[in-house]
Amino acid sequence: MKGYLDRIEENQHAVIIVEEINKEFILPINQLPKESSAGSYFDITIDNGKIISMTLNENETTSQQQKVDDMMSKIRKKNSGSKFKKN
Repeated sequence: MKGYLDRIEENQHAVIIVEEINKEFILPINQLPKESSAGSYFDITIDNGKIISMTLNENETTSQQQKVDDMMSKIRKKNSGSKFKKN
């Protein structure tokens, strides 16, 4: 199962989103794999409604970040310049 680090709250708690089961988990940040940051993707094992293992998925993180970067680039291109002529 995949999850991602949505945000860190109060520099103490990590909010992990698992879209597959439409659930949010809140963990102490010291339980995150090293090198984790907002937007990181993880391979997660859940048992009895709790995360029992989590490993950083660097390939998925890079892939998803590239998708976001591409979308932002397209948005910026659409928004550059005015449709009106200057005098």
